[in-house]
Amino acid sequence: MAKSEDSFRQALAGKKIPVLTLDNKWHQLFTQAQAEIPADVRRGEEKLNDLLKRQGKLNTESKEIRKLKKKLMAEIMELADEAGGNPDAKTKKKMEEKQRLINDCNQKLEDYADELKVLPGEIDSVNYKLMLSTMDICYHTIAENTRDIDMINDWVKSVRIEMKKNLVRKEDREKSNFDLYSYMHDIFGAEVIEIFDMKYNPEERRKAQELKRKAAGSGKAGTAGSPGVIKT
Repeated sequence: MAKSEDSFRQALAGKKIPVLTLDNKWHQLFTQAQAEIPADVRRGEEKLNDLLKRQGKLNTESKEIRKLKKKLMAEIMELADEAGGNPDAKTKKKMEEKQRLINDCNQKLEDYADELKVLPGEIDSVNYKLMLSTMDICYHTIAENTRDIDMINDWVKSVRIEMKKNLVRKEDREKSNFDLYSYMHDIFGAEVIEIFDMKYNPEERRKAQELKRKAAGSGKAGTAGSPGVIKT
């Protein structure tokens, strides 16, 4: 989809794309498109979710480490105050251990901060590729649906034309039968026609069809809106 992808890139330049896997409507897109989710989209979804989980974990752990660091620093200050500026060997050892833990906290916070700086870019990159794949699927589904719609429209148009032609043929045949019957009736008389079993009587046929239409119309008026009634 080289051309459409270029179009998407130009249209989306400078725009903030929402994180797709966090939006339930993104999942519904594939249901609406009646399309099976491709393997590359599945992989992109999993990778994006893993990155989001990692980001959330780092933020949570960073907060916990800061709390621990603050607690350790308070404990060192407390030990220093208790020693009155002249801590013994045991107190020094405790203070050194707590300082070591603080250094570990600082190192972890630094490492986490570095990773947290990189993660948003990785999330945006994976999310962008996932968006392009999604747009590609929806684009092709819409194009296919449009082709089907056009074909159905052409079929409906053709059927309507054929229906009009058939209605004209029907009217022509009815007129022909009426004229033939009328002429034969005038020429040979009713008794002769009955002898030859000429059952087609245009007048009786017209009356029967009129009664049928009236009955159908009455049935529709009387049952409109009633559940379980089939309209004729």
